[in-house]
Amino acid sequence: MMPTRQQGNFLLACAAAAAVAYAFYAQYGLDLVPCHLCIFQRVTLAALAAVFLLASVFSRPGASGAIFAALIGITGLATVATAGRHVWIQLQPAGAVPACGADLDFMMDVFPLTEVILKVFRAGGECAKVDWTFLGLSMPGWVLVLAAALTAAGLWINLRKAS
Repeated sequence: MMPTRQQGNFLLACAAAAAVAYAFYAQYGLDLVPCHLCIFQRVTLAALAAVFLLASVFSRPGASGAIFAALIGITGLATVATAGRHVWIQLQPAGAVPACGADLDFMMDVFPLTEVILKVFRAGGECAKVDWTFLGLSMPGWVLVLAAALTAAGLWINLRKAS
């Protein structure tokens, strides 16, 4: 039996929220310090969870599925892009990526948000460091896989005819 649109969106919201919760566990329980791109991945993954949760509450048969599919697509692709950039940085040779410079709090105080986002995506010294792996993939690698799977599942659930 296929889950309803509401059930599917709720399950996907739980999966995204669990990934964000694990990121906080990794930070505070395993003492892994997140880089700028790690923080951005948390934000985009939390936004994806929020969209799934809203879809589980407000989506009804008809046009709302397409609206929520569009929102899921946007937030999912933002997460994929952020994690993909992080994985790309980690795959560069040692020393090929310059240091990130100032911390995120300082940049948020000094620069406009758009400039902070651009600086974070250009940055990468500490972002290149891999200090956690599971089955050969770094944490950003797993975020990339999870975000792609959640996005695909969310699009399928919200665009299918049966709800």
